[in-house]
Amino acid sequence: MVYDDLNKTITTERLLLRLFTKADGETVTRLCNDYNIYKSTLTLPYPYTLDCALSWIEHHNENFNADKIYEFAICDRETGDLYGAIALSNQQRYDNGELSYWVGQPFWGKGYATEAAKAMLDFAFDVKKYHKVYARHFASNPASGQVIQKIGMNKEGVLIDHVKKEGRYEDLIYHGVVRNKVKK
Repeated sequence: MVYDDLNKTITTERLLLRLFTKADGETVTRLCNDYNIYKSTLTLPYPYTLDCALSWIEHHNENFNADKIYEFAICDRETGDLYGAIALSNQQRYDNGELSYWVGQPFWGKGYATEAAKAMLDFAFDVKKYHKVYARHFASNPASGQVIQKIGMNKEGVLIDHVKKEGRYEDLIYHGVVRNKVKK
């Protein structure tokens, strides 16, 4: 992982993580307007419109500069194709933050979420000096849990029937890792 502070980008072997721009709105809309993405995320609306995308993107740069949340587009390093999004909140009071992400369905199973998540973990610990990073996923989305475990996070607990999605209750599974305990 290489972080470029001037351009606010992170590069990995295959990926470029960069800030979103308004020009990404149509691609974000196309990728997010997918029921399979919606059912696996906590707050993503469905149907997902261009207005949803643009209002979401609108405050990314401001939030990044204010050290509130770092939201990156997951892109192919060579072609620039947009695959998804990854974010890291910044809870300065506790020196920790939550890692969250989504990847468009055409790009599932290619390791992009894992590669981006590992880069964000390195960003959190090496650049932003967090003490801890955590993530959560629906029990009904074990693939997301596999990504989280592959980057070295440990299961910390399950909140039973914690949220309601489409009229049914979902368990939230929490994982976390402390800076000095990351498995390399």
